Amino acid sequence: MGADRNPWSLAGLVVGITGAGQGIGRGLAQAFAERGARLVVSDINADAADATARELRDAGSDAVALRVDVRNADEAAAQVAAAVQHFGRLDVMLCNAGIMQIKPLMDLEAADWDRMLGINLTGSFLTLQAAARQMLNQAPLADGRPRGKVINIASIAGRPGAGAIAGVIAPYRASKAAVISLTQSAAITLAPQITVNAICPGLVETDMWRGMDRDWASLQGLPQGEVWRQRVAGVPMGRPQNAQDVAGLALYLASPAADYMTGQSINIDGGLMMN
Repeated sequence: MGADRNPWSLAGLVVGITGAGQGIGRGLAQAFAERGARLVVSDINADAADATARELRDAGSDAVALRVDVRNADEAAAQVAAAVQHFGRLDVMLCNAGIMQIKPLMDLEAADWDRMLGINLTGSFLTLQAAARQMLNQAPLADGRPRGKVINIASIAGRPGAGAIAGVIAPYRASKAAVISLTQSAAITLAPQITVNAICPGLVETDMWRGMDRDWASLQGLPQGEVWRQRVAGVPMGRPQNAQDVAGLALYLASPAADYMTGQSINIDGGLMMN
């Protein structure tokens, strides 16, 4: 970003995004690309990552894709290495890769728990750690600015409460609560060199939530779509989220305007949960 002191400028920023093949991750990639960022996008589905990068390049952006299983430390580090190889540094890392499962608490098996925490929590940790190792050894974004930024995608599911759905998403809720805690620990550890914040979305209209609606409706004997309708009916803003709603907050956190913010986990959920 050089000497550009525009508090909203993202031009030339080097951004890594995990889980960028679909849903929120793909929306994040599109939003950052539209504002002039250069991207390294990854997904466990190589074809999906390639499709995102191809779309960004076709629109005139610099984008590199690779397959990454975030549970593997070497693969998490490979995404950081790709950013350095292609663009010389890594300015922002978005730890977005995640999964969801609807299953009653008492029916869960150890493998369900391990897979959820492996991707959602361990994956975020390994990605954050790999990114921070690079950022600590590179020049600041500009004089008086951090050396880099990490943004974790958590969830309002990691907050207290959640109502009836809590009984069928226990591992997911545990993983996202832990991501919020990880964000705080990393922010303390890495300040003032690197800022670490988390975004907590609510009901984002993606394939993940469509799958949740299908599975939870089946458990309750409801028609498909009814669970989603009921959940959205409780949103004060009167509609579900889209990926661009989440991206707006991510763009702010990545910008110079948020250089003094660290250790925060911010709800963006249309008013479902108010602090």
